[in-house]
Amino acid sequence: MSIIDNDLLSIQEARILAENAFEAQKKLSAFPQEKLDKIVECVAEAVEKHSQALAVMSHEETDYGRWQDKCVKNKFVCGYARRRLRGMRCVGVIDEDRHNRMMDIGVPVGVIVALCPATSPVSTTIYNTLIAIKSGNAVIFSPHPRAQKAISKALDIMIEAAEANGLPEGTLTYLHTVTPSGTIELMQHKTTALIMNTGVPGMLQAAYGAGKPVIYGGTGNGPAFIERTADIPQAVKDIIISKTFDNGVVASAEQSVVVDGCIADDVKRELLNNGAYFMSEEESQKLASLFFCPDGTLNSNMIGISAQTLSQRAGFSVPDDVTVLIAERKYVSETDPYSKEKLCPVLTYYVEDDWMHACEKCIELLLSERNGHTLVIHSKDEDVIRQFALKKPVGRLLVNTPATFGGMGATTNLFPSMTLGSGSAGYGITSDNVSPLNLIYTRKVGYGVRNVDAIDNEISKRVTPSKKNTIQKDDLNLDNMQILHRIVKEVLEGVNSSADIIESISVKGR
Repeated sequence: MSIIDNDLLSIQEARILAENAFEAQKKLSAFPQEKLDKIVECVAEAVEKHSQALAVMSHEETDYGRWQDKCVKNKFVCGYARRRLRGMRCVGVIDEDRHNRMMDIGVPVGVIVALCPATSPVSTTIYNTLIAIKSGNAVIFSPHPRAQKAISKALDIMIEAAEANGLPEGTLTYLHTVTPSGTIELMQHKTTALIMNTGVPGMLQAAYGAGKPVIYGGTGNGPAFIERTADIPQAVKDIIISKTFDNGVVASAEQSVVVDGCIADDVKRELLNNGAYFMSEEESQKLASLFFCPDGTLNSNMIGISAQTLSQRAGFSVPDDVTVLIAERKYVSETDPYSKEKLCPVLTYYVEDDWMHACEKCIELLLSERNGHTLVIHSKDEDVIRQFALKKPVGRLLVNTPATFGGMGATTNLFPSMTLGSGSAGYGITSDNVSPLNLIYTRKVGYGVRNVDAIDNEISKRVTPSKKNTIQKDDLNLDNMQILHRIVKEVLEGVNSSADIIESISVKGR
């Protein structure tokens, strides 16, 4: 009888992949931007042909969301995002200021370990592959166990296309034997330079423990505020289409709706006309009991399923045209499941007296899970919008747009990305829509434009003493604080030179 220890196999594979990637990275670092761009184009073109098949495959494997919407995400990264990458300089000279004699040099960070979620497995894997190659980095993926087949298939297609067009072998790879031990070994390996965790919170503490920089595109608990000046029909339409896309699994999708009190009736009526169903308290409690496991983790069986299926599992029925379930609440509570993120078409509904109270409610919601991912405001009042932008602890503020599509850069001019940073509360090193520029460091080059004598002359011009040695020996009777105040006062009046200051302090010290 043979016994196979998958943990040991995974750890050994991780070490081999990391060492090979490190050697491949040395070759890749010599590639000019033009050669990297050619590989990116070929990879995107190759995998785009399989967008639908991979979407169906990922849906069947995970049972999350809708394959039609996953196909849209796959085409988004292969098409629109790829076009936005064109012309972007990430390696070599990326900026030059001839007037001030300065240059910026883009340098790849090195070997990246990437973790992708089961909710958007293929599109995230494709996107992270494209930006890693674009920025000249080797990348090793640890596929999510629930989406391992779909992620592996997408990577096999991209690896074949990339290596056929000159990418060094070992630059783009993935764990075949996936275990937590192997993933941790990858993250902790001495050759790993950066960890990119997109939506895998279960591995976040291990990522921090690796002692490497972490980009975390994490979970979201974002509210949408409908202010009294908003275009109510459009705002409601935006929220519904956003929350129902892929059955609500996108991290930037709205989790709550906060409504200005004076328009609450209009908003509720519009929601009802657009497929929303306001649950009774009994129905909302039945559904709430299913969202989370006893240990507090999200119940995976409630992720990415339709409103119809959700209601059936909770033991009540809704009309056939219902697409979103809504629970009305007054307060944000740690013990209330509706105050947390739910990766399905369920919204929490709050009514506040005015925008200032709504502002406080939004802050409560954003901080309830300590990640400050995304906030949407629907308003025509620029002053209110500005106040929200200035005061909210959030990674991205979206205005008059669906959160799902605005957050990923489809309906806004934010960079098109499937990895949305959750760094506003310290969970990662950035809250950006992660792009290739987050995967490089910038080497600054500054030419000498003046000599040391010129600096001395410039200082002499700016300091014009009106008397010599203004700190007299009698001043030695003053204590240190009094002398400091005297020095500051005289410097501000242009009296003392730096030499006088140093001499005065030295004398007092003796």
